Amino acid sequence: MQRSASYSLIFATLVCFVCAVVVSLSAVSLKDLQDTNADLDKQKNVLIAAGLATEDEVLTAEEVAERFAPIESVVIDLETGEELEDVDPSGFDQLQRSMDPTTSRSAPENPARVQRLPNEALVYKMTDDQGLQLLILPVEGKGLWSTLYGFLALDRDLTTIRGITFYQHKETPGLGGEVDNPKWKGLWPGRKAFNENDELAIQVIRGQAGTAQDDPHRVDGLSGATMTSRGVSSLVRFWLGEHGFGTYVEKLKNEGQVG
Repeated sequence: MQRSASYSLIFATLVCFVCAVVVSLSAVSLKDLQDTNADLDKQKNVLIAAGLATEDEVLTAEEVAERFAPIESVVIDLETGEELEDVDPSGFDQLQRSMDPTTSRSAPENPARVQRLPNEALVYKMTDDQGLQLLILPVEGKGLWSTLYGFLALDRDLTTIRGITFYQHKETPGLGGEVDNPKWKGLWPGRKAFNENDELAIQVIRGQAGTAQDDPHRVDGLSGATMTSRGVSSLVRFWLGEHGFGTYVEKLKNEGQVG
């Protein structure tokens, strides 16, 4: 039986509508699971930066939660370095806050090309009976093709780097994407972020640096990825500097929280 053009149009419209409803319902129903997996991935990367997990470990959600338990999540005022005890860190979305003009401000021009700074930021720390044991800071900045998001961990002296890792970026595989290479990330532990005068000194150089003992303030550049190397150097220095977490780090030192 021959169908009219209007019938075909109505039928196609109904099929499209049903498909759109199914896709929308699927997206909504999976959002909680996606958010949970994203939080889990961030927690694992915090553990990796802190040296409490390795790249090749396959951890269950329960194992991640168990290892993450000693780590305290703290929201701070980024400008003053004050810890904000009245702000709940659970569900705190720093990226979203940095995009919202009511909870962020324009960043000064900087080599890391950070555009906006959240008024409040989320950091992670571990303490023991001797004081601060470990501080993990979120870092971000532009590479060649993308913004790199990751974590930088400082040892109890707030100068020695425990580790670095990136959980999101779109750098070129085999070149800038080598920021994910465990061998390159293995060059960071033991390096010194600040010199003996407490001046910011860490940098990623072009070429090969010495060992952490002989050349503590420099890290090998990524072969064939000068812009990404420069970006990593810039973002680490930015977030450890006065416009990033520098005020907070200095405050911890002055309060004697360094173990």
